[in-house]
Amino acid sequence: MRDLSVVLGASLILDDVSLAVGGGESVALLGANGSGKSTLVKAVLGLVPPAGGSIEVLDTPITRRRRVPWERIGYVPQRIGAGSGVPATALEVVRSGLLGPRHPWADRGRGAKRRAMAALDAVGLAHRAGDHVQVFSGGQAQRVLIARALVRSPELLILDEPLAGIDRASRESLATTLQGLRAQGLTLVTVLHEMGELADVVQRAILLQDGRLVADGPAGEVSRLRDTVTGGPSGRHRHHGARSDDGDYGDSGDYGDSGDHSDHSDHHPDAGGPPAHHAPVLDHRLSGTRPRSGRRTQP
Repeated sequence: MRDLSVVLGASLILDDVSLAVGGGESVALLGANGSGKSTLVKAVLGLVPPAGGSIEVLDTPITRRRRVPWERIGYVPQRIGAGSGVPATALEVVRSGLLGPRHPWADRGRGAKRRAMAALDAVGLAHRAGDHVQVFSGGQAQRVLIARALVRSPELLILDEPLAGIDRASRESLATTLQGLRAQGLTLVTVLHEMGELADVVQRAILLQDGRLVADGPAGEVSRLRDTVTGGPSGRHRHHGARSDDGDYGDSGDYGDSGDHSDHSDHHPDAGGPPAHHAPVLDHRLSGTRPRSGRRTQP
């Protein structure tokens, strides 16, 4: 992406963001609540219209949506139940990942079942294929969603807050799964509040603050910088107009369902605590790092 800006309502959510992710990289998007992480992901997926700048996904401009090879991209949304309230087995949920507007029956047949079982095996849940996802733990349900994203054999896997709401054992299991995918050469882009159990999975981190890219470099250094600047996992957007939405685009959880766009912080999924002190924008570049796009972006 080059010079990307996104405006929702009266709020400037992303401001002049330029970056590139290469094949085989494992990259984390870090930042406080409302820093624009999920909005950036949804812009890449074509769910949020840019107000300025450009995005290319797998060498295709996002504006040419019909030509983007979406089958080569896997997406794991944040905070969505694997069964979405409908009784379904793990195998059925994963097979649904093969469906698409042009492929309404793609989840049928032996070939689809083989691919779904292979995806479940990749996340260590092949033995639970016939179990209903309603009985799964949060971590197991998250791994089912990853398998649903993997069933198309994507080259790029985007995960939005995969560690949220699951216990430590589940986080460790998830980290093992993602480490294995990284070893296979899959490109990983993961939205995180904190590195946590994924510290050994992520090699590079990008720090967003108030919708701006303020650091890009080795994951450990950026993570420490993030903790120093934000003082914790909370943050607020600056205003752009009369009011400000408290952060990222609605977390409805899947393609084509954009959620509530209203300009009220009460509707933000991360709202609920007192606002943190508004930290200053960094004037800092990590030593030994280089710009990740053709244009140098000065924080």
